[in-house]
Amino acid sequence: MRFTDQTVEIFYKSKRIASHARKYTYGHTTLIEHMPKAHQKYAEWTPERIINWALKIGTVTSQLVAKVIATKEHPQLAFRACLGILRLGKSYGDKRLEAACTRALKIGAYSYKSIASILKNNLDQVPVTKSEMLTATKEIHENVRGGDYFN
Repeated sequence: MRFTDQTVEIFYKSKRIASHARKYTYGHTTLIEHMPKAHQKYAEWTPERIINWALKIGTVTSQLVAKVIATKEHPQLAFRACLGILRLGKSYGDKRLEAACTRALKIGAYSYKSIASILKNNLDQVPVTKSEMLTATKEIHENVRGGDYFN
């Protein structure tokens, strides 16, 4: 590797294979052409693309996928879970997946594991009970202390 004030160059067997403008701030930069071929296709994906894909199954599935993406600081970290959720439609059918997503939204379960469990245990075909709804709500209440209480 060779560093100058302006650039970073990477050499392999005395041949320059990459050159980047030097960055002095925290974080990293990645050029798509420097990514492995298997990763390059993921760089083209956006949250909107995955949400629109989920919309083909149903509006509730789309809402759930949007919630899953919103739980991550970097949306790309949620893509694999979202794709797993959408893939469940192939095994269980779009109608059941939509019902499972409806249940998950009601109880605040925004993960692939939750949706898979709902489908595996046929909970998508059972109405959500009031106690399940109450445990999922994040109400502000005088008896709810929050995480700061335990610091």
